[in-house]
Amino acid sequence: MLTISEYSVELVKDPFKILTGKRYEFLIDLDLDEDDDLYSEKGIYVKAVYKVDGEQGSIVNYDLIEKSTDRLLDFDLETEEEEALAAFCKEHYSEGE
Repeated sequence: MLTISEYSVELVKDPFKILTGKRYEFLIDLDLDEDDDLYSEKGIYVKAVYKVDGEQGSIVNYDLIEKSTDRLLDFDLETEEEEALAAFCKEHYSEGE
């Protein structure tokens, strides 16, 4: 399960109006146990883009990144974790307005 310690959300501007819906960029700090495969002493955060088009919302993409080095990690979240991430984004995207 994802444990979120801190986050920020921002509306991504589309000056050319070529994208449908709105995009929101989330930066989400994760609090991970040492026995978790994703654990790093330096910390891990998720950079996610969440799309809202009408009543529908979904994660467009996400990356797992090591905090102090900004190194992209070659891991994917488990299905339940992706669902939790999408639910979190759905609940908080309006804070980016």
